[in-house]
Amino acid sequence: MPSLLPFPLTICGVDELPDHAGRGVSHVLTILDPGTPDPEHFGEFGPHKRTRWDFHDIVNTQDGQQHPTEHNVRAILDYGTALQDEPVNHLLIHCFMGISRSTATAVILMAQANPGREAEAFEHLRDIRPYSWPNSRMIAMADSLLDRKGALVAAMKDHHKTMARLRPDMMPYLRTSERAAEVPEEE
Repeated sequence: MPSLLPFPLTICGVDELPDHAGRGVSHVLTILDPGTPDPEHFGEFGPHKRTRWDFHDIVNTQDGQQHPTEHNVRAILDYGTALQDEPVNHLLIHCFMGISRSTATAVILMAQANPGREAEAFEHLRDIRPYSWPNSRMIAMADSLLDRKGALVAAMKDHHKTMARLRPDMMPYLRTSERAAEVPEEE
C-alpha cells in the first residue's frame, strides 16, 4: 500500500530505537510517561528535529496519571500542519512499546492528511506496525477535531477486530486492563 504521508514513517518502542539510527530519520516524535528520562539512543542518530510529549497511555481518568487530552491531540494536528512546510526525509514516532500512543499519533497524522481515507490509515498502520492497538481516547478526540463524524472511530474499531483475529494471544491481557472496553466481543 502506498504511504499516506509524503515521507517514510516508522513506529517503534524505546528498545527498538537503535535499529533506526542509520535510517536517515530527520524528525522524531517521542511520547513517554511524565517523568521518564529521555532515551539515550538519540546520540547514535544523525541530525534530526525532535519533539517530546509526556502523557500516560490510558483512556480513562486515573489518580496520579495524566491521560491524553484534547490539548495533546491538537498538538499532534499542529505538528502535522507544520510538517507540510518542512523538508521531512523520514519521520520516526515512538512511545514506550510502539503499540498505542505512537500508533494513534501516526493514524491521526495520516487521517489529517487524507480526509475520507480513515480505513486506509489503519490499513497502512498494519503494514508498517503489524501489531498495534492505538489509544482510543486519542483517536476519538481526533475524530471530533477533524470533524470525521465517527469515521475515524469506526475505522479504529474495525482495526481492533482485525488485531483480535491476528493476535488472539494479546486479548486476555487487554481484557484485564483498563483498555478492556476496546476489545471486541469474541465471535
